[in-house]
Amino acid sequence: MRRLITTVVLILLFSAAAHPQEIQTGFLDRSITVNGSEYRYVVYVPREFNKSKTWPVIIALHGGGEYGNDGLKQTAGGLAKEIRLNPARFPAIVVFPQAHADNTPGWQLEGGKAALAELDLAIKEFNGDPKRVYITGLSAGGNGSWFLLSRYPERFAAAVVVCGYVSAFTGRTSGVSYPSLAPESKTDPFSAIAQRVRSIPIWIFHGDADQNVSVEESRKMFAALKALGSDVRYTELPGVAHNAWEQAYSRADVFEWLFKQTRK
Repeated sequence: MRRLITTVVLILLFSAAAHPQEIQTGFLDRSITVNGSEYRYVVYVPREFNKSKTWPVIIALHGGGEYGNDGLKQTAGGLAKEIRLNPARFPAIVVFPQAHADNTPGWQLEGGKAALAELDLAIKEFNGDPKRVYITGLSAGGNGSWFLLSRYPERFAAAVVVCGYVSAFTGRTSGVSYPSLAPESKTDPFSAIAQRVRSIPIWIFHGDADQNVSVEESRKMFAALKALGSDVRYTELPGVAHNAWEQAYSRADVFEWLFKQTRK
């Protein structure tokens, strides 16, 4: 009997070695608890993923229409939609946080803390490269991008900010009040934020027909960064309303540029 048991164990060990556990790829559901609250989020893992190398990591912040706690709404459009259409363009780990619908400016408060914690977990789980961490966001997520970039500039290698804002703003969809990202003592919030993010390569997009977030927000941020000699690009989309992300994220050159950036 003992010899039989030994033989069975050896067979099982051999089988496990011959057929290693399959690595899950695609859009994977995850969750984290921050200050007693559960935050559900999604991590995209490319089909060709393996742990033998490090991977660039993107954190993608949703807009005001995707607040919630289902962990899924934020992947219905935006960058997630583009990844589904053109996966070959995205050889990266992509984290899709979701801020709660609690009538607070999510990414500026606990939602932003949860997003960074989710980013850290994804880097650890999927062998992300800390020197190739990128942030992008649209609308309220653009505001969140400026916020996290200006508070944690050492964490990011580059950014793509779409129809974002730094001035005080009230969300058209969510009704959320967003305070200015700069201290109240600063008369020019754009210059104040530009000073904090001046070392980060940034590509800004905005539609000139945006009736939700004024295009002046992006124009002034671009001008403030340009005045400091920053590595900044600005693409203004003629006739495009508040859905500038559809054009921005569909451009292959944007992500070719992004993946070339490395934090020094």
